[in-house]
Amino acid sequence: MSSNAPGPCCLTGVKHVQTYVSGDKTSKKVIFIVTDIFGHVLSNTQLIADDFAAQGYYVVVPDLFEGDAIPWTPFEKLGEIDLPGWLGKHSVEVIEPIVEKVLGHIKEDFAPTSIGSVGYCLGAKYVVRLLGDKKIDAGAIAHPSFVTDEEVEKVTSPLIISAAQTDPIFPLANRVKTEEILTKNGVIFEIAVYSGVVHGFACRVDPTIAVAKYAKERAFFSQVAFFAEHLK
Repeated sequence: MSSNAPGPCCLTGVKHVQTYVSGDKTSKKVIFIVTDIFGHVLSNTQLIADDFAAQGYYVVVPDLFEGDAIPWTPFEKLGEIDLPGWLGKHSVEVIEPIVEKVLGHIKEDFAPTSIGSVGYCLGAKYVVRLLGDKKIDAGAIAHPSFVTDEEVEKVTSPLIISAAQTDPIFPLANRVKTEEILTKNGVIFEIAVYSGVVHGFACRVDPTIAVAKYAKERAFFSQVAFFAEHLK
């Protein structure tokens, strides 16, 4: 065969979203995980995806940050990261189109009968927004951050929230206000608060600490039970 020299067309195209997937592609029930700042490459999150897949779901975990996730950092060294600067590069205006794009591909490629979404920390905001826009059937969030009362007001579909008792980002006052809003609007919801753990427990605990391991596993299986009830 023969071909001509490369030209301008060789430089064009659309960048695809990197994605971690797990489970049976023929499953008609999909779990869409919206990650925390450590992204889809964090082994903790991938193991959670595998655990959901073991429950019969097809699980999709996209790269929300285009290869710029925060590298894994121990809790005690998180202060060394320029989090405000990083967040400035990954605003709602940047992340939400990626979320929407992946969700659109899920619906087009798999025609699922139901979609549930799980959001950790930063990812919780987008699960709440998807619920508010009626784009998923049920949601689960753990130690949420950046979620506004206005976003909670729009939620009508089932939502389960896993919270740490000690969490300056989602403290008691915020939990109470969230419960008041969801109750007022007649939303099916569940809020569980776990003592002895802090923000991040649902995906980043030290499994050698018994109370932390219990909280993480309990939160996961509560999400599994919630989805079993509300994803058909």
